[in-house]
Amino acid sequence: MIDLVIEARRHDIGNFEVGRVLPFHARRMVGPFTFLDHMGPAEFAPGFPKSADVRPHPHIGLSTLSYLFQGEITHRDSVGSLAVIKPGEVNWMTAGSGITHSERFETLRRQGGRMDGMQAWIALPKEYEETAPSFSHHEGSAELPSYESGGLKARLIAGEAFGAKASVPVFSPLFYVHWELEPGTTAALPAEYSERAAYVADGRVEVDGRELSALQMAVFAPGETVVFKALERSTVMLLGGEPIGPRFMEWNFVSSSKDRIEQAKADWKAGRMKLPDLDHDEFIPLPEAKPAPPPQPL
Repeated sequence: MIDLVIEARRHDIGNFEVGRVLPFHARRMVGPFTFLDHMGPAEFAPGFPKSADVRPHPHIGLSTLSYLFQGEITHRDSVGSLAVIKPGEVNWMTAGSGITHSERFETLRRQGGRMDGMQAWIALPKEYEETAPSFSHHEGSAELPSYESGGLKARLIAGEAFGAKASVPVFSPLFYVHWELEPGTTAALPAEYSERAAYVADGRVEVDGRELSALQMAVFAPGETVVFKALERSTVMLLGGEPIGPRFMEWNFVSSSKDRIEQAKADWKAGRMKLPDLDHDEFIPLPEAKPAPPPQPL
């Protein structure tokens, strides 16, 4: 039932750690999910350096999904959006033909506090790779269906699963679910999609006779229901969907075409991509070229 277990690779980005789960050398994608990061958990003291912020940077060919357990992030982008994301809410940004955005920790800088959340990149199908960029914010059970029974609390973050559909405007069949499990609780993931995975953000669960701990993701074989048992209070993120074909990824760009990625790099370097309307005084430059192989398909 478990095909592969991936350990999040922790990276210190200066003021807190980020755990990279996808892409992984043995599994580049799960459904359309090309990238999965666990931001934190980390404690911030009031007045921490502004260098912790993510300055304006570009994307093409994907949608980004930000989801927090704790903390706040202020989002600004080149289509004029300004949104503060709080725990249990979704920021969904579709880059399509090209977008730039920043993510800043303004509230935490004033007040201090804890940051803990997830960021996913979801590749767009070929027919939508050059769609117009857009942004939407989603909150509440009307947009993100929730369910509670016994020791299980569940929220559908994006896509369709368990007979529910979220309001997030996805472009291909997928699901993304947040589970909170009390000790001893069992819950099942049906065999609804051909590619499925579960990331343990906190706690410990047992699946298929195997224990999964915090910062581990299990990728499952298709065709069977997966039963989880919480060994302690646990936070589990379920994700997957139908494959959309191989993708190339380099820096912040995802595409089915290597040439399109090269064009995006050239556009960013030459200043041809508009900066966020409300955050345009600085940006992250294109990383210096390194002697390395060309972008690899995901």
